[in-house]
Amino acid sequence: MVALKGFFTKLLCAGWLILAQTAAYGQVSYQIEPVLDGLDTPWAVAPMPGGGVLVTLRGGALNYYDGERRISVTGVPKVAVRGQGGLLDITLARDFATSRRLYLTYAKPQGLRGSGTAVASAQLSADGTRLEKVKELFAMKKGSRGGRHFGSRVVEAPDGSLFLTIGDRGDRPSAQDLTRHNGSVIRIAADGSVPEDNPFVGQGDALPEIWSYGHRNPQGAALDLRGNLWVAEHGARGGDEVNFVRGGANYGWPVISYGRHYSGAKIGEGTAKAGMEQPAYYWDPSIAPSGLMIYSGAQFPAWRGHFFVGSLKFGHIAVLAGDPLKEVAQIKTDETLRVRDIVEGPDGAIWFISVGQGSVYRIVPKN
Repeated sequence: MVALKGFFTKLLCAGWLILAQTAAYGQVSYQIEPVLDGLDTPWAVAPMPGGGVLVTLRGGALNYYDGERRISVTGVPKVAVRGQGGLLDITLARDFATSRRLYLTYAKPQGLRGSGTAVASAQLSADGTRLEKVKELFAMKKGSRGGRHFGSRVVEAPDGSLFLTIGDRGDRPSAQDLTRHNGSVIRIAADGSVPEDNPFVGQGDALPEIWSYGHRNPQGAALDLRGNLWVAEHGARGGDEVNFVRGGANYGWPVISYGRHYSGAKIGEGTAKAGMEQPAYYWDPSIAPSGLMIYSGAQFPAWRGHFFVGSLKFGHIAVLAGDPLKEVAQIKTDETLRVRDIVEGPDGAIWFISVGQGSVYRIVPKN
């Protein structure tokens, strides 16, 4: 159990919650525990091995909670707080327990009122009060003045390299342009260098950091139990997608989509085109997907390998499973209002952020 009892507000008045799935998946009984509240636009949560939790606030603050203290961590990189931009994701390195290393993503100021997605590494001090050895590892090629579609999830791959999602920044055609980072998933080494086996290394003017492209705004990213990368990304009016990400693949935006523009106009050339990937799953109407987590089964064996995707629009957590993927259940309570992030903690508890409640919660087995 993570030692945060000093910050628990109360157990849910509604009592225990039961998620009854289809017969093929059985029944899973769970309870939702409030952990932290009173947060101003929280974006990402990182439960720490041995206890404590880190939470990013889009306004630029990184908060550390050790069960007794709420600390605003110093040393955070300067961020551009504009529109959807600010301090965004946080991921702990696999060896965090010994190295104290973590990764932050953020909207980096770029020129006059411009900004672009960036990622930095840092070490958290032993007392949790400051970041040390802060190093910018990557910043996208000059972004734009728009305040949307930063993407900005960072995932550590099994080989220690980093995947970072970047939205199209509101510039739709750029997602098909390999000379720009917009609308891509990039892959870099832990020191910020470019791995030699990236798919576009040495291919003309293509940017070597690009791993995949044709994405609109992937705000969810996670590894499955085999170490493969998946992303969840926003469509326009409909067409939100879950994608299995392959190096060198083109995911079609804005040429193909299962959604429509907000005006109601058709997007691109339809729903399919040769050389462009199909989503593993899509929603229509849009749920506005945010964080993505693929569960290990540590505390809920019946959920092993299931996908959990937060909904900013409809206030639930979608549960997906099967091959092909399908939505098998929804977790919908007062606590799931505008879910921004969802992660698995070191002990197998499922943590999530509700922007609507300004709170962090965790899901654990009943009793």
